[in-house]
Amino acid sequence: MAEEKGGAAQETNAPGSSLSRRAFFWALPLGWSAFAASMTAGLVATGRFMFPNVLFEPPQAFKVGFPGEYNVGEVDERWKDAFGVWIVREASGFYALLATCTHLGCSPNWLAAENKFKCPCHGSGFYRSGVNFEGPAPRPLERVRVVLADDGQILVDKSKKFQQEKGEWGSPESYLSV
Repeated sequence: MAEEKGGAAQETNAPGSSLSRRAFFWALPLGWSAFAASMTAGLVATGRFMFPNVLFEPPQAFKVGFPGEYNVGEVDERWKDAFGVWIVREASGFYALLATCTHLGCSPNWLAAENKFKCPCHGSGFYRSGVNFEGPAPRPLERVRVVLADDGQILVDKSKKFQQEKGEWGSPESYLSV
């Protein structure tokens, strides 16, 4: 019902009505905006589903240089951060150790002064060969495939692992004779 005061019509809500005409026309765009926002969110979620997260990892096989670049009797740490392996050079050849502790998967450190690998998480110790001798590590470090590539460089392949307790360290691909 409208009442006239001074020539202007004003709207009043009757006790039985719940929404005035003015409130309805104000709520209409708000409702459509909420509907459009929910549809946009659903469309974005569907698009995100179509393009899942992809974990980009370094390649499993990579070249680490020529044999002459490594000093006899040293553990080379150049590839630990990028690929998670150490290259160990002996007088008769090379082997590559996976830089993952066999206890809980932490990354051990090479301590040249003590001539051992030491895990900072729980104190496991490993000889230069990778054999465990202290701490909770249940088995030696794993070796990975190391071969000579066609161009004369050393090729390391982390997809093929060798475990000492299974007798796999005797495999020709676990040790590169030079």
